[in-house]
Amino acid sequence: MMSLRRLVFTVAALAVALAVPARGDDRIEIFDAHLHYNWEPTPFYSLDKVLALFREHRVTGILATSRPNDGTRALMAAKPEGLWVVPFIRPYRVRADIGSWFGDPAIFDLVQEEFKRGYYRGIGEFHISGRAAASEWVKKTVDFAVANDLFLHAHADAEAVEILMGHNPKARIVWAHTGFGLEAERVSAILTKHPTVWGELSYRSGIVDGGGKLTAEWRALFTKFPDRFLLGSDTWINERWATYGDIMAGYRAWLAQLPRDAAAKIANGNAKRLFGSAAVVPAKAGTQ
Repeated sequence: MMSLRRLVFTVAALAVALAVPARGDDRIEIFDAHLHYNWEPTPFYSLDKVLALFREHRVTGILATSRPNDGTRALMAAKPEGLWVVPFIRPYRVRADIGSWFGDPAIFDLVQEEFKRGYYRGIGEFHISGRAAASEWVKKTVDFAVANDLFLHAHADAEAVEILMGHNPKARIVWAHTGFGLEAERVSAILTKHPTVWGELSYRSGIVDGGGKLTAEWRALFTKFPDRFLLGSDTWINERWATYGDIMAGYRAWLAQLPRDAAAKIANGNAKRLFGSAAVVPAKAGTQ
């Protein structure tokens, strides 16, 4: 019969184990749905080093963009073994285009010309806020995406997301950063209203608490919408490349706290479902 001392020790050890967030599975496959391989004028890492970084951290797919689009074209031309590259057209030639692309007809020409390469699956990441999304050239871009079965990767606030969907209800949006610090309740409302909006989680605050444990609000969101989230590194500056492994480890740490099926969908399954075929049939509004 177990002694009282041993019983107390066993119960205490179990309590500690339950209180500490599960460690991430280092081998879980990840699709990086927010990857920039910028060339201004040359990339921070060589192509070989970038591909080695993906292999080291078991990143088996990327949503690839670059400024300008040379970096994405280089990734496509490399045809890297074991890495699925999903290319998006970046509507920027230089960084300054971030603040003016939505009113510049030359950018729309760039998008149309780049699309002729025949392999792009989307447009973005592009930055848009509030009423700026209502411009003629943004609507043309949204309609072009819908007409050509392309996704939109939008760094946008909630108002801009609503305007983008208002331009064309058939639009499909990967919502970069999922509103940054937007309250979880508002995120839930947007995902419910728009079944063709998917949240990408780079730089998204509030997912975990100070101890690395999933917050109740985000656990509830991931439980309610397991098919509607993607992961991303957002390597927009060199420091993000230098800490790439830490970014992926952070994701794995909180993915391990979710049911296995939900974690697999967010880590890579949702990306495979979205980008693995030419078309995605959306669920009815309010359903998952």
